[in-house]
Formats: sequence, structure tokens, C-alpha cells
Amino acid sequence: WKVSYELARRIFGGAGKPENPPFAYPEWLGASPAIALFFAFVWAENVYAGASRPLTLSILVLAYSIIAWAGMALFGKHVWLRNGEAFAALFGLFSRFSITEARTANRAVCRDCASDCADEADCVDCYDCFERAGAGGREFNLRPPAVGLASPSRISTATAAFVILALATVTFDGFQDTEIWADFRTSLATSVGVDAVDTLGLALAPLAFAALYAAFCWGIKLASGERAGAWAVARRFALSLVPIALAYHIAHFLTLLLIEGQLIIPLLSDPFGYGWDIFGTAGYIINTDAISARTVWFVSLAAIAGGHAASVYLAHAIALRRAPPGANAAVGQLPMLGLMLLYTASSLWIIAQPLTA
Repeated sequence: WKVSYELARRIFGGAGKPENPPFAYPEWLGASPAIALFFAFVWAENVYAGASRPLTLSILVLAYSIIAWAGMALFGKHVWLRNGEAFAALFGLFSRFSITEARTANRAVCRDCASDCADEADCVDCYDCFERAGAGGREFNLRPPAVGLASPSRISTATAAFVILALATVTFDGFQDTEIWADFRTSLATSVGVDAVDTLGLALAPLAFAALYAAFCWGIKLASGERAGAWAVARRFALSLVPIALAYHIAHFLTLLLIEGQLIIPLLSDPFGYGWDIFGTAGYIINTDAISARTVWFVSLAAIAGGHAASVYLAHAIALRRAPPGANAAVGQLPMLGLMLLYTASSLWIIAQPLTA
């Protein structure tokens, strides 16, 4: 969507000119549009049966595209991508785990940045500033994995909520395929319908995760002796959950990528179902043996264990870096360690369950 928007600006004579959006983005909204759109996407993926029909899917994609383009045109490209584009928000969180960073060396451009990065110690992975800095003010560096998640940046309530939503929805996606959920859904489906049961489960999962996370953050506050409120503590440690969400995405979608992803091969030759064979691959048959169940299990186990270990390390680093004077950061980490162990056990339990789909 970003590339197509930039192409449209180039076609209509906007290339090289500074953006002048007609509206200022309301600060009180934060990333709530991205949260709403991401939940809508997850609902369509996990609940709405009609999303599997090509016509319906194309309408949904077109509607989302119009929202993305309109948001960039009305409020500015980078502002909407940061606050309103669900996938840019999700991949922006995951990219903080990467071993590369885009750093703006010329901090003068930060004064005009819509994300207020001038208040931060460093301008890292702010693509608004990076784009305007010019060749002499840009740095592309290597860094240890996950360091970007421990950077001393302010975490908004909406960003923390988005992290919890990403973790909760992918966990529910995995749990939805188990026999336990299938039996529960069957018992209620006769009275309220299958979609209603799945929608309720999908809506309650983030609320349950948020309540559990807030409770453990309250424990951190009490154990460490911090004066800040429990939600301030929750915002501080929110990014430490990102490796868990990333690891579970790898574990949950690995088979989908390697098996169902092979459908791209025949679709390249016949993308519209007209009987074409452009590249001679229209007759390709999916190889279901591309990856064994044993391999999936060990890769999933390694991803989840590694992701949770990274989260524990990040939570400890954040505690030591951001703990206020007088707070016992080490003791305060005991509740967070308990939360990480609980997440680890529940994640491994879900992927070990017999699947119904």
C-alpha cells in the first residue's frame, strides 16, 4: 500500500514534494485504527467463512486498500502507516527483533517528525526521518537480535494493547484448531451458532490476556516497590512480549507457509482461474511431504523456547534500564518470570494438542 501510494503521487506530480495532508491526525486516537483493522482481519481469517470465496476476499482486500490509501492521503503517509495500517504496525513490532536498524544521524530533521522522535535519545527505525534525512544523514547498521525491543522509547497504551492483541489472537488461532475448542463450540453452536461462538472466543482472548498481564504487572509493582501505577509498568514491559508473539507466529504458521504456500506456484500460471498456463506450472500438485510433523514439532519447540528466553532477557534488561530510583528491579522480575513460564507452558500445550483442522 505504501509503494502504490508513492507511485500514485509520482504519477500525479507529487514526487519529491513534501506531503501536505489536509488533516492533522488526532493524537488521542493513537494506534486504535490499526488495532480495529487488525482485529477485523483476524476475525475474517478465523471466523468469517465467506472470506474463503474469491469474490468476497477481493472485496475485503479492495475495501482495506481504500482505507489505507485514504488514510495516507488524509493524514500523511508515515502517520497513517504508524497508527492506522494494521500490517505496518505488526511488522514494525516484529522488525524490532531484527539484526538491522535504520538510524537517522542528522537529528535536525527530527524536529519536524510527526512521531515526536525528537524527544527520544536516538532516532532509530523512524522511516519518516530516515526518508527526509538525505544520503548524508542516513545510517544502516547491524545490531544484536531483539535489541530494538529494549530501546529507551516511549510505549503508548495503544501500542501495548496492539502487542497483547497480536499475542492473544494468534494463540486463540492455534487453540481454535484443538479438539477441546471443537467440542466446546459444538455444545453451544445449536443455540447461538458457530460464528457467534468463535467471535466470542476471539473477543475474549485479548481481554483475558490483558487481565492476566495487568495482574502480573501489578505483582511487579508490589515486588519492586515502584510508585508507578500497574498500567505504567505494563506499558514499560509490553515490548518484551513481542518475541513470544513472533515465535508463536512461526510455530503456528510454518506448516501453512510450506504446504499451502505451494499454491502460489500454480496460481502464477493461472492467477484468475481462466485455464491459463503462462509459466507451465498450472498443473503443479502440492507436495504434502515438504515438511514432516516431526520437523514441525521440533522447529515449533525451538521457536517457542527461544522466543520465550528472549522475552525473559528483554524484560530483565528493561527492568534494569528503566527502573526508577529505589526500586528493586531484580526482585520485581520474579512475577514477570512466572508470567513467561506460564506463556511457555500454555504455548507448548496448545501445539501438542490433537488438531481438528
